[in-house]
Amino acid sequence: MEYTQLLEKQIIGRLKVDNPWWTRGSIADYLLKMSPRLYLDIFYPLVTETTLRRSLILMGPRRVGKTVLMYHSIQRLINDGVPAQNIIYVSVETPIYNSIYLEQLFNIACQILGKHPNEQQMYVFFDEIQYLKDWEINLKSLVDTYPNVKFVASGSAAAELKKRSNESGAGRFTDFSLPPLTFYEYIHLKGYSDMMIPAKFEWNQKNIDIYDTIDSVRLNELFIDYINYGGYPEVVFNNAIRENPGQFIRHDILDKVLLRDLPMLYGISDLQELYSLFTMISYLSGAIFTYDGLAQESGVNKDTLKKYVNYLEAAFLIKSIRRTDDTARNYQRETQFKIYLTNPSLRCALFQPISLLDNEIGNMVETAVYAQWFPRQGCEIRYANWRQGKQQGEVDIVGLNIARQKPNWAVEVKWSDRFYERPGELSSLLSFMRKNQMDSAIVTTISQKGVVHVDDFTLFFIPVACYAYTVGENTLLYKKSDFGL
Repeated sequence: MEYTQLLEKQIIGRLKVDNPWWTRGSIADYLLKMSPRLYLDIFYPLVTETTLRRSLILMGPRRVGKTVLMYHSIQRLINDGVPAQNIIYVSVETPIYNSIYLEQLFNIACQILGKHPNEQQMYVFFDEIQYLKDWEINLKSLVDTYPNVKFVASGSAAAELKKRSNESGAGRFTDFSLPPLTFYEYIHLKGYSDMMIPAKFEWNQKNIDIYDTIDSVRLNELFIDYINYGGYPEVVFNNAIRENPGQFIRHDILDKVLLRDLPMLYGISDLQELYSLFTMISYLSGAIFTYDGLAQESGVNKDTLKKYVNYLEAAFLIKSIRRTDDTARNYQRETQFKIYLTNPSLRCALFQPISLLDNEIGNMVETAVYAQWFPRQGCEIRYANWRQGKQQGEVDIVGLNIARQKPNWAVEVKWSDRFYERPGELSSLLSFMRKNQMDSAIVTTISQKGVVHVDDFTLFFIPVACYAYTVGENTLLYKKSDFGL
């Protein structure tokens, strides 16, 4: 048997294994038992949108559930009456598919099924598409050639995918980003949503929806649990993984991203250098960095460091946050910035779980709060940091109005109830509010909640777990509105 015939036989066998619904009419049992991510209700309508000739690109870091989201979409298609044999799934990173064009794989699948794609509506899912060279050209060609087929593709190199999507797929691709689990999703997947109580408070002459809880002690325990283990769906539900999250995250996520994905995509040669930098950033998540300081600490030159930071952001492992001064204006010569893990549980995997009394708890709580904001597109958030004489001032999160170069809101993230009783000690926040003529701001606590007036300012004190839960839900709602849902 010739090599090409043998290869095609193996491809056919693999496609049949990866598409069990062709014969059984449903996805695998273990996938049916999984609770779907709340983002499915936003993603699925985009899968079924067939009036526009566009492919759907699902982006996000490794292990946040992109593949499972695809499988749950496939099952929902079947439940909604789409014939199971009109749905094709291909995992592009499978070694046997190496260097084979997407159209070849699609045609082989159609031959197996006896389908003529131009005669009926079909759905094709390409998983981890970034491993195929010139995938965006191949995919655009498929979209143009097969008007009756909805193509859905996923990939773990978000920034690189988006760049190529914008460059080559203009008018043909719709991008959808799937983040790590938000705290809102985590609480729902764990079955604790009944402990959250909808509430309202008046802020800037508007009624703002927020959440309270019937059990602040338990909610804080869950919040710390989320910081340590909560970013990945598999860790939430698998006790064996929770006992050793480091092995799971290091092997299945970090090693694949840092030692395989990024080197393949960007040609990085010094993998140990990249890994060491990421380890340092993970330990210091939420700290202020400068490239001069990083270069001195790591021994890597600044130009290389800038590339590494960009690569780590492209893999959605970290997010750098720019600085403003006390008037909410950008510095003309920006030398410092903060870096946060996009998923706080990465730190636990590399080092050890944090507890309520650890010195690092403040930075990791701040990291967890920022993680709720990161998935929201078009939201300009900064941190404020300035020096006046010997006085150093800082505000943790500032929502910036770019057009006016003014802050819309400010949040001081505290893991303490102390400032509820001593609000005057929040001197940096109060100074920032005064400089920017702000009437109110939010301050988070461990458990205290209420409204406190200081001079002419109003401070809303909210338990940080309730605040993170609220932001997580709002991020989901904003995602729906982005797609007109």
